[in-house]
Order: sequence, then C-alpha cells, then structure tokens
Amino acid sequence: MIRFLEPWWLLALLPVVAIAAVYVWRQFRRKQYAVRFANLDLLRTLAPKGLGWRRHVAAGTFLLALLALATAMARPSIDREEPLERATIMLAIDVSLSMEADDVAPSRIEAAQEAAKQFVTELPPTYNLGLVSFAKSANVLVPPSKDRLAVQQAIDGLTLAEATATGEAVFTCLEAVRSVPADGAQGIPPARIVLLSDGYRTSGRSVEEAASAAAAANVPVSTIAFGTDAGVVDIGGQLQPVPVDRLALAELAETTQGFFYEAASVSELKQVYEDMGSSIGHRVEPREVTQWYAGIALLFALAAGGMSLLWTSRLP
Repeated sequence: MIRFLEPWWLLALLPVVAIAAVYVWRQFRRKQYAVRFANLDLLRTLAPKGLGWRRHVAAGTFLLALLALATAMARPSIDREEPLERATIMLAIDVSLSMEADDVAPSRIEAAQEAAKQFVTELPPTYNLGLVSFAKSANVLVPPSKDRLAVQQAIDGLTLAEATATGEAVFTCLEAVRSVPADGAQGIPPARIVLLSDGYRTSGRSVEEAASAAAAANVPVSTIAFGTDAGVVDIGGQLQPVPVDRLALAELAETTQGFFYEAASVSELKQVYEDMGSSIGHRVEPREVTQWYAGIALLFALAAGGMSLLWTSRLP
C-alpha cells in the first residue's frame, strides 16, 4: 500500500492537471478553427497531413512524466514489516555479603561477575538481555534490550549488601520479561532466567513461590551455584560460615525445567540459550520509494523527448 510522508506536496499535481486541461481545450479549439474553412480541399493543400495521433502520444507521455515528478515530491512510501527478535534472557546476580567469600578464586562475586560477562559476550546479539541484582531486595539494573555494553558495565559496578532475596529476584525477572514490547507478536516472549547465587534465601518471597510463578509463565530458570561448604566471610570481625544451598537452587531449576550448575564455564552457559525458541514480532516501518517515482518520470520524459525528436525534430 502506497502512502505519502509529506502528502501536502500532492498539491503539485494541480498545475499538471491544469496543463493537461489546457492541452485538451486547445485541441478542441484547433478543430473548431479548422471547420471554418469552407473549402476542405484548399485546407488540405495549405496544411499538409500532420502527425495525427502521434502528436498526442508524445504530449501524453510528457504529462505522465510531470505527474510522476509531482507525486515524488510528496515522498511516497510503502509499509514494510521489519522482523524483531523478542527472545529474552534475564541475568540475576546475587550480591549478598556471603558472595564475598574467597573459597572460589578470587571470590564468589568476582567469579560470578567473570562468568556473567563471558556469558554476555557469547550470547547471540539478536536476543534481548537484562540484568537484575538481588540482596535484601531485587532491582532491575538494565531492562531487556540488545545493549550489551550497558549490561557489562552494570556487572562491573555491582556492590554487596545484606540478606538474600532469591525468590524476589525471580519475580523481578518475570516482570522485566513481561515489559518487552509485543511488536505484533502474541503473548510474552520466550525467555530464560539465569540466576547466579550461593544459595540460602533470607528475605522476600520463598523460592518455591518463585518457582511456581516461573513454571506457570513457562520461563525456565537456570541456576548456577558459586562456592563450597567451607566458605566463610568476615562479618563484624567474626568469621561466619556461608555454605551453598545447592538443594534450593537445584529444585528451582528442576521445577522450571532449567539447568543447575555448581561451576560455571562458557560451554555450560551456552546450554541456557541453545534450546531457546525465538519469537519474531514485526514492526511496520515506512520505506520511501521516491526514487522509483523519479525514475519513472525520467523514463517518461526520455520517451516523450525521443518521440518528439523523431517525429518533429524538436523537443516537446
């Protein structure tokens, strides 16, 4: 379907229509003038046989060239559907104080940051990616988009805080997934949550509630456990043991049909998105076709000029 980006320029068609009307009027005037000669034989002698219908073909072609040029001024365009990849991955990183333990070199949080950045690098660029951090509460640091640099910078800027709201992290990720524009597709986009943590929830809604919500939304949660049972952190001058809650993380992954890992590597992380589906939405974008009209006008003008030179030895 043709539409015009600057339709007011279609007023340029009016002078072209006026010229066409004047041309038709002049042809009728010629006929009226011709019939004034009573002696038709004398008229044929004085005015040899002309171009006849060929004269009108050249003029008509020239008028078509003007029409095409006038229409081109209104910037004609056609609507084209541009595919848009909606598949989304949310990274959720635990920033509780227990992630400061150094039982995973150089520390749990630094290992998690490194694994997350490697994952961002390996993720196909067509996927949306968002980032959530969680301690006592969960916060969206980067909403789902294709801006990888923003995610990497946010990962580098993570700071630790008290408590661990694992369940809230999942709920926050689900809300972020629902915020992805539909762009003509149906339902929420296919999505995965990758949750990096050392385990035990101490704040917010339970992991079981979060698992049920993710399963109902058909959003698998893959969990990656960082740390060992020997991990300790210095809190208020006292060493506190911070073992890893593998059971809760494994059950969260199992309930939502995700993957559970105890150590992270790029090859393992790839499994998170290798089975992902994709949802192609469509955004309608106008594609300007002014050149088409200008090209058609040029062809008509060349045809008119060629016919006029051939039949009258002059340009129209």
